[in-house]
Amino acid sequence: MFTSLPATVDDFQFWPWSQIEAYYQELASRSLNSANVQEWLTDWSAIKEMVLETFNRLYVANTCDTTDQEVEQRLLAFLEDIFPKSEAADQILKEKLLESGLQPEGFEQQLRNMRTETALFRPENLPLLAEERRLNSEYDKIIGAQTVQWEGKEITLPQLLPVYLDQDRQKREQAWRLASQRQLQDRPAINDLWMKYMDLRRQLAQNAGEENYRSYRWKQLLRFDYTPADCRALHQVVEEVVVPAANRIYEAHRQLMGLDSLRPWDMDHDRAVDPLGRPALQPFETVAQLEEKAFIIFQRVDPQLGQYFDTMRRQNLLDLENRKGKAPGGYCIDYPRARLPFIFMNSVGIHDDVQTILHEGGHAFHVFETGHLPYYHQREAGIEFAEVASTAMELLSAPYLTRQEGGFYSLEDTARARIEHLKSFILFWPYMTVVDAFQHWAYENPLLASHPNNCDTKWTELWQRFMPGVDWSGFEDVVATGWQRKPHIHQAPFYYIEYGLAGLGAIQVWSNSLRDHPGAVRAYRKALSLGGTVPLPRLFETAGASFSFSRRTIANAVKLLEDTISSLESL
Repeated sequence: MFTSLPATVDDFQFWPWSQIEAYYQELASRSLNSANVQEWLTDWSAIKEMVLETFNRLYVANTCDTTDQEVEQRLLAFLEDIFPKSEAADQILKEKLLESGLQPEGFEQQLRNMRTETALFRPENLPLLAEERRLNSEYDKIIGAQTVQWEGKEITLPQLLPVYLDQDRQKREQAWRLASQRQLQDRPAINDLWMKYMDLRRQLAQNAGEENYRSYRWKQLLRFDYTPADCRALHQVVEEVVVPAANRIYEAHRQLMGLDSLRPWDMDHDRAVDPLGRPALQPFETVAQLEEKAFIIFQRVDPQLGQYFDTMRRQNLLDLENRKGKAPGGYCIDYPRARLPFIFMNSVGIHDDVQTILHEGGHAFHVFETGHLPYYHQREAGIEFAEVASTAMELLSAPYLTRQEGGFYSLEDTARARIEHLKSFILFWPYMTVVDAFQHWAYENPLLASHPNNCDTKWTELWQRFMPGVDWSGFEDVVATGWQRKPHIHQAPFYYIEYGLAGLGAIQVWSNSLRDHPGAVRAYRKALSLGGTVPLPRLFETAGASFSFSRRTIANAVKLLEDTISSLESL
């Protein structure tokens, strides 16, 4: 029967559930034994890949143009009809495999995951999960529609990012105020959406018999190797070790700019005007240049990685430029049937765009490197290591940013770019902690957090604790609503600490590369190729890192960053 499946989703994406269901029913009715379990898993992977790739392609089309109502309706119809039914059918197959007692080779981690997912599964949650995805699309639509009038043109808020790097302080402030005012206009709409999210997630947890949504989400994310208590301990270490290092960066920046205090249009955790008065880095003028130079850099890191990226260019698997109606942010998503990745971002010609393409390129290479694994279920690594794949690629690519190597910059500007990048790790960890701690509070106290005013208060409290380097006086409402502007909090709860943990892993990979670059890249690629076939600590170990966020690990990482920054500043 499975030989009749189309080779691609081009035709499959229009199939009704009745046509898809027949394949699931055949798998559910087939006798299962040690002689045919591999074929059975192969067939299950095939139909699952078709369903997931259909969803992913619709998601990509929707985020590339949030104004396309036909695509939006197709996505919503898929989420309301086919997706929940396919998940219910997948659950039947998981239970069938678990009940068989069979232990397919290389499938140990997947059986562990399935046991957890089976214990968590409730049929009554399927429509709630579909509704959650609908709310995610609504959030994208709100953010994607945010535009302002700037110098006689209607532009998106990401298109203001280059202005924040302008040496004209008055111009920066004007742009920053304009964007903030526009974002605050959507405060009521996002508050309403948040209350819907909280009600829905409280019901998801209750249906699954979990104490709260955090407990539910921890299992949903298959987190076996660290606990909420570990996260709280990490928050404390960040406060004691990283916040002082971040404050050193803020203070040096303030002194170089000759200011009484830094304001949000001077420096933030994810952007900063050059303190020496130099114009902002301008790495490229066109998206074609971004693609070409990224290809050269990836090829220098490893020729095979360059070939992977070239495949994406040739097969139109990149959408990089910002435009009106496009969803915010950047991501890499996989097309599991084709075993190919797709990169989405909003480039506007600044250095952040270079870092984004390098980051998402790492995710894309993860998809390519796991393509040899026979079953879809094996290709899914934990998010914590998926972010090592992307973050380590940013650092491994750093030696090739110079024009001499085919990259974007002069030697001096390369040093500037690298300093900015390395500082961003130190500045990011406190912000990551605010995001993570906010979510622990929200789902430990769902009744309180269901009221947006309480969220504003808690976010402000955490901001003042972990982010004291910039003076936000007079803009208390902008600070308080910061949680509204972090998509992860709304669309992918608890998916943010992974960036912090992955940063520690990536810095260890980078540290290895300073002694043996080819060896570090080989270990990195070997770890990527394992997919989800081994536990998370083993993935880190294979990449040449330890899965640890102890005080010692973080202190060592901060020291390497600060020492390297000091060395680069001499250039």
